[in-house]
Amino acid sequence: MVTIAVVGAGSRGTSYAGHAVESGRARVVAVADPLDSRRGRFPDAVPYADWRELAALPRQADAVIIATQDRDHVEPAVRFAELGYDILLEKPMAVSEDDCRSIVAAAERSGAVFAVCHVLRYTPYTRALKALLDDGRIGEIVSIQHLEPVGWWHQAHSYVRGNWRRADESTFMLLAKSCHDLDWLVHLTGRQVTRVSSFGGLKHFRPENRPGAAAERCLDCSAEPGCPYSAKRIYLPLAGKRVWPLTVLTDDVSEQGVLEALRTGPYGRCVYDCDNDVVDHQVVNLEFEGGTTVSFTMTGFTPALHRQTRIFGTHGSIDGDGDRLTVHDFVTGRSSVVDTRVSGDGTARGGHGGGDEALVEAFLTAVATRERAPILSSPAESLHSHLIAWAAERSRLTGQTVTLEEGTPR
Repeated sequence: MVTIAVVGAGSRGTSYAGHAVESGRARVVAVADPLDSRRGRFPDAVPYADWRELAALPRQADAVIIATQDRDHVEPAVRFAELGYDILLEKPMAVSEDDCRSIVAAAERSGAVFAVCHVLRYTPYTRALKALLDDGRIGEIVSIQHLEPVGWWHQAHSYVRGNWRRADESTFMLLAKSCHDLDWLVHLTGRQVTRVSSFGGLKHFRPENRPGAAAERCLDCSAEPGCPYSAKRIYLPLAGKRVWPLTVLTDDVSEQGVLEALRTGPYGRCVYDCDNDVVDHQVVNLEFEGGTTVSFTMTGFTPALHRQTRIFGTHGSIDGDGDRLTVHDFVTGRSSVVDTRVSGDGTARGGHGGGDEALVEAFLTAVATRERAPILSSPAESLHSHLIAWAAERSRLTGQTVTLEEGTPR
């Protein structure tokens, strides 16, 4: 039985720990979070109001799940590595290049089992797609089109009203949301990125786009019935259910509790009257070693769907929608379909298409056996995908193509 400490018992930390406990292979023995209500999610664990209280003790568990806010990853990650804990670290690793490098160095020094939560690598869909590519079913990859459809309500929830709305309080959008996708593209190609260009910005969720009749809060707004981003429409249908994203708003998920949260909390604000500054759309062009090119689009103006991907090879192509892979063979002229559907969608609410659970299973196996093979990305690989995000953001802000050389964008 693997023993686990949870540092940061919010939505993601609770989800990962829940999968670990439900597997029957782990139990949570310690939880550190400043909120009583979150510590109470693990009634059998020793509670700590601050992770430093736990870190001041000899090692209390085999492993630690670190799921604090993005800017608060580096200190606990380095300290728990020094204490000999195996580490499951929520993405992004950190919000500066130096901090990411510090975490990687600490993990490598400690010899710990270390995994960043790049959950897309672990889905049945990705495993099937990666097997097709590695088997040479479409020859050599020449180019890829990849779309991350964030979803209109998810964009409003997390990146306009929520914790990731401001770069100075969390980080820029591509690192916060799309380091999943950048890592996934590296995983599929098996190659590193050499050059990056990017364009994008905050197009819609701005004060000048506010309807004339709009109020500061959706509960008071005469324009609310016709607004796609209505907080009432997003959250009230979930009342009574202890599910994400409702649990981010309030611990009282009754209709009364949700209405109170919308009346007084940040998630009831008009999307045109928030202090957000992260982009709502961005395109990234990537050149990989060997000349493979990728066009990646992240946009908030979609339904919340699985990623959509088209891969073009020398002997065939693959169209993927997150559930099914359609393989086109240039030699035979025939197409075949591989169905990888699982319960749950591509959002956090749906467990990222099976990725959350599979990641946790892989981590528990690695901790129990001391074999790192189940972990599908090394610390250095995770660092590379983060560096791509910084290169893309520099390109977006400067209008220049950025070269990555020896692991450093410049």
